[in-house]
Amino acid sequence: MTQKDKRLAFSIYLYLGALFITSLVVSNLIFQKFFYWKPFGDVTVFGAPLFELSVGILPYPITFLITDLISEIYGKKKANQVVTAGIFASFFSMLIIFVANEVPAIADSGIDDETFIKVFGLSPLGVLASMLAYLFAQYIDISIYHFWKRLTEGRMLWLRNNFSTFSSQFVDTLTVVGLLCVFGVLPWDKFYGLVLSGFVFKIMIALLDTPLLYFFVYLLRKRFNLKIGEEISLN
Repeated sequence: MTQKDKRLAFSIYLYLGALFITSLVVSNLIFQKFFYWKPFGDVTVFGAPLFELSVGILPYPITFLITDLISEIYGKKKANQVVTAGIFASFFSMLIIFVANEVPAIADSGIDDETFIKVFGLSPLGVLASMLAYLFAQYIDISIYHFWKRLTEGRMLWLRNNFSTFSSQFVDTLTVVGLLCVFGVLPWDKFYGLVLSGFVFKIMIALLDTPLLYFFVYLLRKRFNLKIGEEISLN
């Protein structure tokens, strides 16, 4: 690979990492708003509406698509590096919000303290639950992805993409809802409904992102003349 190609490959990796971190941080900032999606009408499961979801779930599947793409093209190490950077960025953003909450608003401020705290005063326990769930899910996703990649010798992209995402999304949903219930942020009577709604929604999105993964992998393989299973080394 020429130096020009290496610079381009690094730039693509950098922008993918930026998209990943942005999606993750934003999902943590907006998770307090909930909505009810009704593709099948008014359906309830375990006494709770199906697809009663936090808006934080909307950008979250993007993170799994990006880690799968980075895993496929750049390898396991680079995917794990992006995940670690995402953890750092999330906690740093929470620190900034904490400081902003502590700074008193002036009388003429367009947003007063009460409104700011209501919107951005994220529950530390809620953030901790989200981060722990994210940490478990992303590393599990990457590990399972590369297990199937080795087993299939780089073939059957759809298998490792969906198998890794299904497993990690279940862990993510179960962990975050369970911890939120344990910490008292959510009532236990919502546990089963939120787990099922969140998991089914994420599975539907995962199935939809498989064609996108194939498309981007095809473009990158063609541009960098990669064989099936071959990865770009940025060292």
